[in-house]
Amino acid sequence: MIKLTVLYGQPKDPAAFEHYYLNTHTALALKVKGVRRFEIAKVVGTADGSPSPYYRIADLYFDSAEQMQQSLGSQEGQAAAADIANFASGGATLLISEVQDLSSR
Repeated sequence: MIKLTVLYGQPKDPAAFEHYYLNTHTALALKVKGVRRFEIAKVVGTADGSPSPYYRIADLYFDSAEQMQQSLGSQEGQAAAADIANFASGGATLLISEVQDLSSR
């Protein structure tokens, strides 16, 4: 399984970010076909108590790298990607990782 992680930096206006993200952007992301799981999280702290460089995290799971490329290359995927600039005033970092589920060990 492949995971796309989006790390959203601290926004200039958290209330505006929340409103747009929850009411507009996630609706666009949910339209992307081929996403097996879509999780969002709001960062509430760090292990050492220092300020977090990230405000929110989104994880989108795909069956394979090929599926992810196909999904993100679709019209819906391109629309969701282009929309990031409309609200992510703190920037966004995208990471791709191969998931290994150890919970069944």
